[in-house]
Amino acid sequence: MIDWTWLLSTSAFAVAMSATPGPNNTMVVASGATYGFARTMPHMLGIAAGFPVMLIMLGTVGLPLLADPRVHAVLKWVGAAYLLWLAWKIATADPATESVATPGAATPVTSGRPLGVLQAALFQWVNPKAWIIAAGALAAYTTDADGASLAATLVLALVFGLVAVPCVALWTLIGVGTARLLRSRRSVRLFNLAMAGLLVASLVPVLAE
Repeated sequence: MIDWTWLLSTSAFAVAMSATPGPNNTMVVASGATYGFARTMPHMLGIAAGFPVMLIMLGTVGLPLLADPRVHAVLKWVGAAYLLWLAWKIATADPATESVATPGAATPVTSGRPLGVLQAALFQWVNPKAWIIAAGALAAYTTDADGASLAATLVLALVFGLVAVPCVALWTLIGVGTARLLRSRRSVRLFNLAMAGLLVASLVPVLAE
């Protein structure tokens, strides 16, 4: 099953899924603008490690969950509800008490700390887009006539982990660059609304599945 054609195909799929807008990328943009690149690194590593672990768990012991449309629907809508709540918190964040003087150190989204490695890894389990990607990837690239392939699942997880690092790093840098423009209460408010809007928009294709 695993050959150069398979690797090229899975790599292209992983890049397309990891680099396009979605909850993970929206979150790291906000974190990059809020806390800077260095403090967002645990968040990035959590994404890069958390999704591959999710793939392996679903591909080995969690296939019945993916096969049951009722379980999939519940997980998708619970995750969507959580992300809508998160979008509301971002949109209604009050920038009046937030510093916007220093690029990369402003707090346009929330006060407090950026997500850590474990928090970002666990976030994958309530990310509806992650469930859709995992289901599609496992069905398309790890299943053959003999059933699910453990080797293919492990290599697929490795591909996603390697691809995720530069993708989320790029989105974080976009956030860091955006922070240089956040010099007023109005600019912070507009940034918050834009991030909330992107988070909600990222759910539309997922919920339409």
